[in-house]
Amino acid sequence: MSHKYLFARALAAAPGRLHFAAHSHHFWPDVSRDGQLAAWDDAARAADLKWDKVMGPVWADAQGHIARELRLPDPGSIAFATNTHDFLVRIFASLPCRASGKMARVLASDGEFHSFSRQMRRWVEAGEAMVDTAPLSTIAEMAENGGYDLIFVSQVQFNSGLVLADVTRLAALAKPDGPWVVVDGYHGFMALDNDLSAVADKIFYLGGGYKYAMAGEGVCFLHAPDGFAPRPIITGWFAAFDHLAESGGALSYAPGGARFLGSTFDPSGLYRFNAVQAMLAAEGLTTTQISAHVAALQTQFIHADALPHFRLLNPLDGGPHARFLAYQGEDAAALHDALAARQILTDVRGDVLRIGFAIYHDPADVTALISAIGAITDCT
Repeated sequence: MSHKYLFARALAAAPGRLHFAAHSHHFWPDVSRDGQLAAWDDAARAADLKWDKVMGPVWADAQGHIARELRLPDPGSIAFATNTHDFLVRIFASLPCRASGKMARVLASDGEFHSFSRQMRRWVEAGEAMVDTAPLSTIAEMAENGGYDLIFVSQVQFNSGLVLADVTRLAALAKPDGPWVVVDGYHGFMALDNDLSAVADKIFYLGGGYKYAMAGEGVCFLHAPDGFAPRPIITGWFAAFDHLAESGGALSYAPGGARFLGSTFDPSGLYRFNAVQAMLAAEGLTTTQISAHVAALQTQFIHADALPHFRLLNPLDGGPHARFLAYQGEDAAALHDALAARQILTDVRGDVLRIGFAIYHDPADVTALISAIGAITDCT
């Protein structure tokens, strides 16, 4: 069954385009526009008082959707921010070792996104952190053998599509006095079937709406376990939204994940996110079903052997899989550019071509991609 009708506006905006970069900028469903307009209408109607709704039912609905998706026991553990980098800074600043002025010992996978890698490199330059890296296959063993303050790992690596097999081994190391374990779920949220119920009291989990939640920018979230950083060092006025009239004495913090909040933000992303979640429920579309649809398209492409001179870094193996295929080859950039010239959008990172399928694709789209690659390679 085709679900293109859910994305009619995005598809009609560029009729000749084939977009195979859903892992980069996932198309927004039509209903997300309704959510955007609802945010505008609430601001016009309620002005300053809009925050009562934003921090009330809109906020609670979004928390509930995420908690159900991740099987979290308490939606209140979730906080929102414009981006996950904001939360990384807050978590790092609140590490117990930082309170005594000690350098933070950090362990990360060797495939972390630029935002994390750049920030860590700068903290290393400033003498505030020491960073070790390890492949996903050995990071748990290395974590068990080292005295780290922070263990940071992507659930799905952005460049290779490799998936963290088991977070429970890392979670078993986590303690409020260190180490803290942070799982970056940006390519895992609503791409993999997630059940964090057994580790929710141990790990931090980051995610966002820009990818597979189909809600666009500005709606990122943090799940924060109780007992870890009860009073974050970097804090904004929204972290005490219900206590604005207080004066003097120790700063109070909102309970749950809200203790990690910053200051004024654009709430339209929450409206878009809630609108998309309502659409998925109405259509009966779950992460499991969408993943199965994408897996069938990935299988079709792989079986066509359209890229014989490339190495597939993340082959299908029957287990959890990224929503994109990562092909490594020296001609990756050239092929990306040649496809783009035909209005066929993929994504390239160095010598890795990433091809991301989505619910707005069908087998005919994959066939068109295969044909275009054949035509390009025949000419080279």
